[in-house]
Amino acid sequence: MREIFVLIGKLVDPRTSFIAVPSLGVVLALAAMLLSLPATSVAQEPTTTSQSGLVPGGTLGNTSDSDFWRQLKDGETGTVVGVDKKSGILIQVQGEDWRNIRNGPLPLYSGWAILGVIALLCVFYAVRGKVRISSGKAGILVTRFNLVERVGHWLLAISFIILGLTGLNILFGKSLIMPVIGKSAFASITLAGKLVHNYVAFAFMAGLAMVTIMWIVHNVPSRHDIGWFLKGGGIIGSAHPPAKKFNGGQKIIFWVVVLCGISISLSGWALMFPFQTTMFADTFSFLNSVLGTSWPTELSGVQEQQYASLWHAIMAVFMIVVIIAHIYIGTIGMEGAVDAMTTGEVDLNWAKEHHSLWVEEIEQDMDKAAGKGAAQPAE
Repeated sequence: MREIFVLIGKLVDPRTSFIAVPSLGVVLALAAMLLSLPATSVAQEPTTTSQSGLVPGGTLGNTSDSDFWRQLKDGETGTVVGVDKKSGILIQVQGEDWRNIRNGPLPLYSGWAILGVIALLCVFYAVRGKVRISSGKAGILVTRFNLVERVGHWLLAISFIILGLTGLNILFGKSLIMPVIGKSAFASITLAGKLVHNYVAFAFMAGLAMVTIMWIVHNVPSRHDIGWFLKGGGIIGSAHPPAKKFNGGQKIIFWVVVLCGISISLSGWALMFPFQTTMFADTFSFLNSVLGTSWPTELSGVQEQQYASLWHAIMAVFMIVVIIAHIYIGTIGMEGAVDAMTTGEVDLNWAKEHHSLWVEEIEQDMDKAAGKGAAQPAE
């Protein structure tokens, strides 16, 4: 206030009054306003507070809201008036964990797994070479797979290749493809790939059902599989162990395809129709009751989708690795193997070397059929 009166004194000084007098009324009005203000509004803000939890200055209210935000960060659920109950969670902290896995370990280990199996197969081919028919071709063909079996196989195989390529684009495309073709082209390709992925998934499930129904009876484990594995399946060594229509290695591939295919289909269904299933909460509850584990069973709809996307990708990459090895054996890795799924017929010597017990079965069936067709002697 002292400064205000000094200023007024200067203004009424006769030597400067010709300048200051017109402003004297304004200054006096400002001084009156300052004098009329409450004392608390111009008081100096306290630097400390005696009551715990009070916020200095009153800028954030009377108390600290740290506890409030801490509860939100821990997943505190509020009351929602409406259909979308998941909106009751303001902060879904598990989303950060999902993002870190999705953009970190998942693509890293997936890339190494795919490149690793390709590298191993190249080394194996360089060392072992193509598995030849040791006795040479007999020139006699036997039917290995009929038309329906081949249709089921190729429906499953082609749909899986399409799903694998479009899925890998979602996993790696942003890092590998987008810098090359640009954002606009990548966005168009990815959108088209997503639509193709969703529709081809139903063809994959149909092919999976076909091969499961047709071949499950031939893929039940048996004692012959133990001997097949002990002798390296005739791939590592030179001797070909006896096997029926499917050997031990093919049975492993069959069950991997069936079980992983079912798992991929279920998680993919949850992703195509979000917030409709609770399969992970139900699975965790079952594991806890059987194994005594402590998996979380109270999962929100968003958490279900996060688990589904990660599991879908992990199972798909694992299946891709297995199928790469299967494609190698069925094409460049083994002479005569590809004929089984193209023409449906294989050379007799190939069949005897790789599936000798199966050849014996079909020969017995042929003998029985010939015996029934022969003329019966008169009594």
